[in-house]
Amino acid sequence: MAGDLLDGEVAVVTGAASGIGREIALAYADEGADVVVADLQEEPREGGDPTHDRIEDETDRTARFVECDVTDTDDLAAAVSAADDLGGVDVMVNNAGIFRSQEFLDVTEDDYDQLMDVNVKGVFFGAQAAAKRMVEDDGGVVINMSSVAGLAGSASFVTYCASKGAVRLLTYSLAAELGPEGVRVNAIHPGLIDTAMTTEDVPILGTEAGEGYMQTIPSRRFGQPEDVADAALYLASDMADYVNGESLVVDGGMTNTN
Repeated sequence: MAGDLLDGEVAVVTGAASGIGREIALAYADEGADVVVADLQEEPREGGDPTHDRIEDETDRTARFVECDVTDTDDLAAAVSAADDLGGVDVMVNNAGIFRSQEFLDVTEDDYDQLMDVNVKGVFFGAQAAAKRMVEDDGGVVINMSSVAGLAGSASFVTYCASKGAVRLLTYSLAAELGPEGVRVNAIHPGLIDTAMTTEDVPILGTEAGEGYMQTIPSRRFGQPEDVADAALYLASDMADYVNGESLVVDGGMTNTN
């Protein structure tokens, strides 16, 4: 059922063609926001209609697709500029990221650079592009997608943990810097979420290892993209008006009980 938590707002969501970003974009539109879908490709990895088409077909909001490589600062600037046609960016969700498992001694410089460029540089300059507009206007909201891997180290995920830990501290620093300008900056730390990242990129769900992980989750289920989208909706809305520089963990209780 459609609501009005983000009535009249304009959101830019990177990596919104698929997975968690897709659900965030759809949730925002359901609550009254126009959305810029910024991604490398239009087609969702899980199949179905493109996110921007679904928003236009299923809600009364406007959506734009912008081809965006988050490692390219010009692309990030173009995604934020696309929001100008809709009234200007109010909410920036730096969601695009890549997930990789690799033994530390096998990581090459190219491997490291690619992951850090997407997961850290993309968030840093995505936040910067949006903040430039928000500081000039009446403020806004920046939400950075970290991970439970940004809270605790994990063998075989050293580079990924390094990238997501960087996003966490970047978020806190930006909250300190931009808070006086009326810009709130928070991070979301998803746990094991059922997306192509955990079924294809690094197969966990549906494996014996996945069943082992399940036993470490007090809620005894893996998360769904909608679970993270609900958190992103809260942080973007006025309900979180006094929430700034915070990490919202969405992991079914896994991190704090093990």
